[in-house]
Amino acid sequence: MIKRTFFSIIVFSFSIFAQLIGPKISVQSSEYNFGDIIQGEEVSHTFVISNSGGDILRITDVRASCGCTAAQPDKKELKPGESTNIKVTFNSKGRVGPQLKSVYVTSNDPERKEVQLNIRCNILLPEKKPKSGALLYLPETQYNFGKVKEGSVVSHTFQLVNKGQEELEVKDIKTSCGCTAAMLSNSIIKPGEAGTLKIDLDTKNRVGKMSRTITIVSNDAEQTNKVLTIYAEVLKN
Repeated sequence: MIKRTFFSIIVFSFSIFAQLIGPKISVQSSEYNFGDIIQGEEVSHTFVISNSGGDILRITDVRASCGCTAAQPDKKELKPGESTNIKVTFNSKGRVGPQLKSVYVTSNDPERKEVQLNIRCNILLPEKKPKSGALLYLPETQYNFGKVKEGSVVSHTFQLVNKGQEELEVKDIKTSCGCTAAMLSNSIIKPGEAGTLKIDLDTKNRVGKMSRTITIVSNDAEQTNKVLTIYAEVLKN
């Protein structure tokens, strides 16, 4: 009888002690780094929340620092020793560069009302896929003849490169004045190959600084008109 009474007292005392301890929230790891991800990806990580106290732990609220992050616990009430998962999902749409987002977990832990969970990542822009069609690349788009004597004809040759996947067709060459002449090596340039455009500038009856433009009209998939500019300072004889 005495032993039974003594055992009951111990159990009762332990129960009172557990209640005095109260609920205690603990987290195995409060931060996770996704590393590099591609813009537009949705990534998730599961945090583990435990009750290391002596009374029922109640999770009263889970909120994220921004609308791009969602979080929800599997269970909202944890008995002593129990654990639950909180899955945090992050949507990287429209974002770029280093990111730090937080999720705040509120509970009835008397000593630690709120726990902060952090996720980190670095958002990279997706690689642009080359467009199909022809792509006209100009290694140089300007040329300065410098000082030239009035009446002389000066020339420069521009290079045209097709960096596309289909044949490049040069449909027209337009010059801004009759003093400029253009001679194209070939109007069709295959993918990966190059052609030339020779420009002649006639300075007859012209003095001082001048600039002229040459417009290349082609079947470029991104920009049908591309402009070259030439400069010169004509000195009077």
